[in-house]
Amino acid sequence: MIRTQIYLPKELYQEIDLVAKKENKPKAQVIREAVKSVLEARKESIGEALGRLMEAGKKFRFHGPKDLSANHDKYLYEEL
Repeated sequence: MIRTQIYLPKELYQEIDLVAKKENKPKAQVIREAVKSVLEARKESIGEALGRLMEAGKKFRFHGPKDLSANHDKYLYEEL
């Protein structure tokens, strides 16, 4: 593990302290679990990201080249 130091508002520190006492855990573990939970909630699957990209394409009426499926290597690797 890597040690780090952060500043917390007094009210947040008190909430962490209450949860730690209630769950009989160290405050550091409560903080790690909370941070992990928030970061996992923010993760987006590849399918979700592609879905958002597709919706943006529809919204802005983007249309790619008509021969994209046949010439994808050309579009990926050749300089334009």
